[in-house]
Parts: sequence; C-alpha cells; structure tokens
Amino acid sequence: MSSEGAILWQPTAEARERANVTRYLRWLAERRGLRFTSYDELWRWSVRDLDAFWTSIWEFFHVAASGQVTRGMARREMPGAQWFPGTSLNYAEHALRRRDEYTAIVFKAEDRSIQRLTYAELYRETASVAAGLRSLGVETGDRVVGLMPNSPEAVIAFLATASIGAIWSCCAPEFGVSSVADRFRQIDPKVLVAADGYRYGGRAFDRRPAVQALQRELPSLSRTVLVPHLDPAATADGLSNAILWDDLRGDGSDLAFARVPFDHPLWVLYSSGTTGLPKAIVHGHGGILLEQLKALSLHLDLTPDDRFFWFTTTGWMMWNMLVSGLLVGATVLLYDGSPAYPDMNALWRFAHEAGMTYFGTSAPYIQSCRKAGIHPARDFGLGSIRGIGSTGAPLSPEGFDWVYEEVAPDALLASASGGTDVCTAFVLGCPLLPVRAGELQCRGLGAAVAAFNAAGQPVVDEVGELVLTEPIPSMPVRFWNDPDGARYRESYFDVFPGVWRHGDWIRITREGGCVIYGRSDSTLNRAGVRMGTSEFYRVVEEVPEVVDSLVVDTSQLGVEGELLLFVVLREGAVLDDALRQRINTAVARELSPRHVPDEVHAVDQIPRTLNGKKLEVPVKRILAGAPAEHVASPDAMANPESLRFFVDLASRPGAPPS
Repeated sequence: MSSEGAILWQPTAEARERANVTRYLRWLAERRGLRFTSYDELWRWSVRDLDAFWTSIWEFFHVAASGQVTRGMARREMPGAQWFPGTSLNYAEHALRRRDEYTAIVFKAEDRSIQRLTYAELYRETASVAAGLRSLGVETGDRVVGLMPNSPEAVIAFLATASIGAIWSCCAPEFGVSSVADRFRQIDPKVLVAADGYRYGGRAFDRRPAVQALQRELPSLSRTVLVPHLDPAATADGLSNAILWDDLRGDGSDLAFARVPFDHPLWVLYSSGTTGLPKAIVHGHGGILLEQLKALSLHLDLTPDDRFFWFTTTGWMMWNMLVSGLLVGATVLLYDGSPAYPDMNALWRFAHEAGMTYFGTSAPYIQSCRKAGIHPARDFGLGSIRGIGSTGAPLSPEGFDWVYEEVAPDALLASASGGTDVCTAFVLGCPLLPVRAGELQCRGLGAAVAAFNAAGQPVVDEVGELVLTEPIPSMPVRFWNDPDGARYRESYFDVFPGVWRHGDWIRITREGGCVIYGRSDSTLNRAGVRMGTSEFYRVVEEVPEVVDSLVVDTSQLGVEGELLLFVVLREGAVLDDALRQRINTAVARELSPRHVPDEVHAVDQIPRTLNGKKLEVPVKRILAGAPAEHVASPDAMANPESLRFFVDLASRPGAPPS
C-alpha cells in the first residue's frame, strides 16, 4: 500500500515530448520569446500575467471571433472581472469545426448496441435542429431546457441552442418534477426538449407524466419537443403544444453561428439544491471556451486521436466538460445507464468495446470497484487507455494503488477538483509531472489557487481554505435573478473580500501538488484539532466490512458535540462490539484518538445528491433538530428515503446535542 505522496508514475521522455503542453511551451518560446524550464515556472507566469496568459490561449487555439483583441483582461477585480472586451464568438462554432467523417460521438445505453455519429453527421443534425428551433421562435437570449439522458440528442439540442445564441440548461431525467421545476422556473424557458423516458439498472422509467407536470409548472413554455428515447414509437399525445423530435428538424443545409459577446450566457448550471433553491449559475461562451480548451488540451492532454469518456449524467457539470471534448476534435463517448448493471464491469466493458483512451469517473466509483474486487485490466482489453480522471471526491492513496494495479499501469491518473461554479477543475493533472499517491498533481494554468489560514494568509504544507486570489474566465457571469449580485458575492466573497473562497480544505505541498480534505463547512473539529472528512472516510472504508460511510460532528460554535459515524456494511456483516472496536482502533491509530467516534451506527444507505455527493451538512442540521424538508430537497437526492434514519435518530430520547 502506497503512502501519501509516494511517486506511482513518471512521464517518459517520449510522453513529455509529445504532450500538448510541451507544444504550447515551444509556441510561447517561438511566438512570445518566453522560456520556462518547469511547470511551476509556467504556472507562476500564468497567474501573474493574466492578460498575457489568456491572450496566448486565445491565439494558440486559434479562437475564431469578430472584433479586435486589444487585451485579454479589461478589469481584474473579483467579482466583476471583464475579459476580451469588444469580441464576439460562439462556442458551437468551435465545437463543430470538424465537418469530416471522423467519429464525433460514440453512444451506448444499457439496452442498446453501440451507435456512432460522425462530425459531418453531427454538423448536419445540429443544423437541422437549429433550423427547427428557429421555426419555433427561438432567438438569441431565449432559454431552451432539456430533460434528457446522456444521449446524442442531448448534445445536438445543446449545440443547436448555442449556435443560435440561445441559452441551454439541462436536468437528468431521473430528477423529480419539483426539483426540475425549481431550476427551470427561475430562467423562464421558451422550449423544453424532453425524453419520453430512460432505462437504469435494467428497469424502464416512463417520464411522459413528468413532462406533462413540468408543462404545468413552467408557464413560460411555448413548445415542447418529445424525444422518443425509451420507446421509438412514443407519441406526444397528452402533451400540449408538443411535437416529436423528428418533426422538429428543419431545412438545415447550412448552420449559421450567431457570434455573441464574450460573456453572453452559454448555459445555466445549478448548485445541488439540497438546502434551498438551487443557485442558477450562468456561464459565458468565451469563458467556457477558453477554460475548457486549456483544461482538456494542456492538462488532460486530449488530441483529435482520443476517445474521451466521463461517466456522468446531463445534470452534472462533467457532462458539459465531456461535450467540450468536441472543441479539441476528439471522439466523445456517452454512456447512459447504471455503472453497476448488469455488474460492476459495465463501464470497463464499454471502455474495451469503444477503444477508450481517456476514462473519466468519480472517486466513489473507483472505491466501489475496489471493494467489489473486480479486475478490469485482467478481464478486458484496456491497453488503449492512456489517461484516467477522477473527481467528485478526494481519491485516497489506496484508490490510486488500485487503478495502477488493476486498470492501467502506464496511464496518467489525474485526480481533479473544481466545481459547478466554474465548470472546470482548477486543481488537476499535467502530463509533465509525476503522479503521487493521494495527491492532485498541480494547480491549473491561469488558476491562482492558494490555501488560506483563518487570517487570510497563504500557507504551504498546511491545510487551509481553498481560494482563488485572481479571476479565471469561467467564473460565473452572474446568477440568474440576482440583479445586484448580492447572492453571488455572499456565495464566494463573504469570508475573504476580493478573494474567491471555494469551500474546500486544501493542502498545497512544497512540490506544488495538492491534497483535498473535503468541504470546509463539514469539518471535524475535536478539541481544537480540525480534520477533513475525506481523511476519515479513507480510514473507515478500509475496514473490510464497511462499504460506505458518513461522519458528522454535531459541535456548534462554542459547544462541543458528538462525533457520529454511520456505516453501510457489506452483505452478511454485523455491527457488533468487535467491529466497532476495530473501527475505533483504526481511527485512533491512523488519525487521532480525539477523532474516535462517540457512536457508530449501521445504516442501509448514505444520503447522496443526484450527483453522488454525501449530504454531510444537511444530516448535521437534521441531527441538530432541523426538519428534513427544510434542509434537503428529496428531488435533489438520489435516495431521499435514506434521511428517515437520521430524522428518527434526532427525535430519540438523548439525541445528539444541538
């Protein structure tokens, strides 16, 4: 078992030479006279001279735009930074630069064989749907929303919307009606594109009743487009002002791209919405284009030869990043369904069948595969995989070991951290750097990431608040329905004025690597010793009987509470005194005696959002006496029934102190 920080992978000289970032370094030397001898030197320049760095990204990737680029940064302060004034462009124009017979999309669903779409076909389909949307009255600035599975039609609808300069927003079809309505109602959509249903875990789910309910909840809708995804023979009967997907298509012989100002809204994403109305986060065409070109090419090292995959739904920002693989001319791989159906090898089987070169997933999925004892490299041909991405939670050193032992011993494993707020990862991988167990390789180019102590001072090799001390282009243009920006400022700038506080604990090593310790608002503070929850989960979930876990510190300001641990056990295991003692011993030995839990409870499920994140703060609030309906929206959860245990626990005699 590797200790944290142990080097597990080093790039070969050949890999370093062919890396995109090496090509970028040569370009900087030839075109700008800038020479850097290390990634750290390059990063420090990129966050010091923001104007020069981002204009170099613009030029290096040949951004097509109207207007003269006189400067990359017109205003530097946060919030309120202004980028590339006087320019107009279109994200979809760049995503559809290729028009040839190269494969653009490979799609696999649980009940279907693999389907393929070339760039030429994608262009024609997008042109056709864009013409159809225009015929429905969609214009620049209008909102088009989707209730869609991870399918080619979702990608086409998004690109068609973006090409017009309209604004896209999407939820996965498993979202509950009220959850979807809470999101879409904020932005007054004109058109809804919705699938008739989806399949997950071998079961079919008809969503037409949900579409009917949404029509009633969204008075701004003028038309609905039904996509027969579950049933090819599905009709729009029972829906008002609705047409079928095939009837939407217009004369799309050519596709006109509306070039819009740099910060014109491209899409609206949403915060999880577990504790209140989801924030409607607006991202602009230009900021997303530049940031994702940089991240996908210079950090993930994607090229047109790659087959790029991330396991995601349309309701997670990683879908938006996955689709952006089209920006670099790669083949985008879409999978719709359960990663555990018919067994835990579902995604690895798809990787083999699709010739996947980049496998993106979440840390909890890697942990689940490890616990299941599967052997992907042994059982499937995975030799084409040269990159693996992990996000959604910190990946433990043991998770790193498993990937290198069981998946791809020669691949670059890049753990990444960022968020919906910026629709990117700003701590991620780099093909020039070694991979160290439990660490994220580097801070992203152009991202001035720092760890701040409580006094707002940067620290190294100490755990602090993850902050951005300088703006990046993909920061939100604004929140929808936040005219004075008050909610925006409160979300990111209330603790350190003028500095973006992201809400995670981070330690930046002296070598420039990073370790994420979980959310800073769910810290475990025992007798003044603070610890992130990810450290706790790493230890507890190494106990063989423990499949999943959640830890809550019920302490409040000035009042020491209890440390409560909740565990999901593997089938057949029993939480007896002996198992409790082994868990406590592991925590005392690996973390500290102060963090031995006061109580350990066995539960059937750990409460999670639809994107798989643990609901630490809502559970803490429930245990403090808050009504469940006030702290967690069932429609924003993957398993709302899991909260019942915590509600019952909070109401028992001698409940945890509030």
